[in-house]
Amino acid sequence: MIIESIELKNYRNYDELHMDFSQGTNILYGDNAQGKTNVLEAIYVCATTKSHRGSKDKEIIQFDRDESHIKLNVRKNDIPYRIDMHLKKNKAKGVAVNGVPIRKASELFGIVNVVFFSPEDLNLIKNGPAERRRFVDMELCQLNKLYVHSLVQYNRIVTQRNKLLKDLAFRPDYEETLDIWDMQLVQYGKEIILYRKEFVEKLGMIIEPIHRKLSGDKESLRILYEPDVEAESFEETLRRSRGQDLKQRTTLTGPHRDDLSFMVNGIDIRRFGSQGQQRTAALSLKLAEIELVENIVHDYPILLLDDVLSELDNSRQNQLLAGINHIQTVITCTGLEDFINDRFHIDKIFKVINGTVDNEN
Repeated sequence: MIIESIELKNYRNYDELHMDFSQGTNILYGDNAQGKTNVLEAIYVCATTKSHRGSKDKEIIQFDRDESHIKLNVRKNDIPYRIDMHLKKNKAKGVAVNGVPIRKASELFGIVNVVFFSPEDLNLIKNGPAERRRFVDMELCQLNKLYVHSLVQYNRIVTQRNKLLKDLAFRPDYEETLDIWDMQLVQYGKEIILYRKEFVEKLGMIIEPIHRKLSGDKESLRILYEPDVEAESFEETLRRSRGQDLKQRTTLTGPHRDDLSFMVNGIDIRRFGSQGQQRTAALSLKLAEIELVENIVHDYPILLLDDVLSELDNSRQNQLLAGINHIQTVITCTGLEDFINDRFHIDKIFKVINGTVDNEN
């Protein structure tokens, strides 16, 4: 799985851009706020239809433009794919694969698998549960199209059910329609719970030896899935919580409230771990994510490292760099000296200055 090139038009601070990538390590360097991360974001958008920043399409398009275009050329198992992304300010985005328009995001997922690692990800362990759910969702959506369908349907139903719960203050006669929404909520919610449970179990088997190595054989890491409700008891729990749902006018139970916990030598580091332990666990999580993709799709993902090396100490830098020298990587950084040049082979170097990219090879 290799990204061969990318083209951008009217994308954030890029009027027009064309870049050809090496199959190995690609470095984008330059001062802050020059547009390095925008290139990684565009790759991520083509893989997942979403910005890793959570940005809306209209925020990505240049201020004085109505549309933006991304074209990503990928080679997978020696088969070329061209992903065309047409972002619009006031309409849904258009997506085509090899010139053929697609109607559902699930048709795009899996063509190119990416793992995105940014400084914010180092706080994944200590931040709120929404970020950990997003991590699970984004990876599962790339690996399992059935999960995409279940998640989309579940989120739609939660939104509609919450709207109904608010409307009941004015139309109490609508309460009997809750049964219909609850039936669908349970159906798709159960599927999500089972998919997440399987995913976390597989991830846990991979992450334990990785973390043990990162910690110098001093720590054993277990990752645990914490469902808000078990699949087999979801229907009953939802029924019992209806009174509270009506009172608070929101859906209080379901996989939209799930979480993960990280246990190091039996201690929950989400609550009681040091910053160093939390960061090492986050690094283990990303390295395990890479291996999990390879195990499932039998090909390594593309790794996008957004200025994350500057946030790691020398030991963790070395561990990360040693673990990724066999896959295509796109790295952003502010400088080339010290932590990269002396320890890591670079295949292609780009200098980024205010929306222009120069190939320095």
